[in-house]
Amino acid sequence: MSNPENTQTLLAHLLELRTRLVRGSVVYLLAFILCFTVSEQLYNLIAAPLTSVLPGQKLITVGIASPFMVQVKIAATVALLISLPHTLYQIWAFVAPGLYTHEKRFVLPLVVSSTLLFLAGMAFAYFFVFGVVFKFIASVVPASMQWLPDSAEYLDFVLGMFLAFGVTFEVPIAVVVLTHMGIVSVAKLRECRPYVVVGAFVIAAVVTPPDVVSQCLLAIPLWLLFEAGLLVSAWWKPGISSSDPNTSLTEHER
Repeated sequence: MSNPENTQTLLAHLLELRTRLVRGSVVYLLAFILCFTVSEQLYNLIAAPLTSVLPGQKLITVGIASPFMVQVKIAATVALLISLPHTLYQIWAFVAPGLYTHEKRFVLPLVVSSTLLFLAGMAFAYFFVFGVVFKFIASVVPASMQWLPDSAEYLDFVLGMFLAFGVTFEVPIAVVVLTHMGIVSVAKLRECRPYVVVGAFVIAAVVTPPDVVSQCLLAIPLWLLFEAGLLVSAWWKPGISSSDPNTSLTEHER
């Protein structure tokens, strides 16, 4: 027979989760509506790195509904980024009561730094990588060929590159988490440096277009971010483990 107190506690958690989900959905919907009203300006901003190197300075579209769907996809993506801080706060507010004090001190900086690093990766791709890659591609187009990029294909390419560079910039976080949790030591990661460098170029070859320039622009930051993660891990010593019976936390520290 189930315990009434456990049932009430579970029900309270489910109601709290529903509240957090509703709040997050409402904020995202409002952000989407706002972004869709300026979707044309957002499209021009996203297309700028490519249109700046195109002779006609315009992208083409071949689908009947493509002009609308492209703007919807752009508005949905930008709305997700705008509402991301609020979404992360809702997640934090839901899980924070069940965390220990030392876990809160570790998780909160982790969430903030990972968000900022992901946005930094997107900014690096937009302001630096796109310009270099598109200029290189435009320079190798034969004189007898007309280069007419499709807007929907370009948007998929941009979103893929944003995701690739955003995840790449999370490497320091992954290194810090692995060392902080004691899964692997900093010394062991340093020993694996040659394999990391090779792996960085392999990953870049898979997720980037088939040209050397874009591969290097992803692989080199990936390696440098790995080195940055090692430096941070060496500076930030692993905290006290709650599983250690000699250093267990009391109930009032929750």
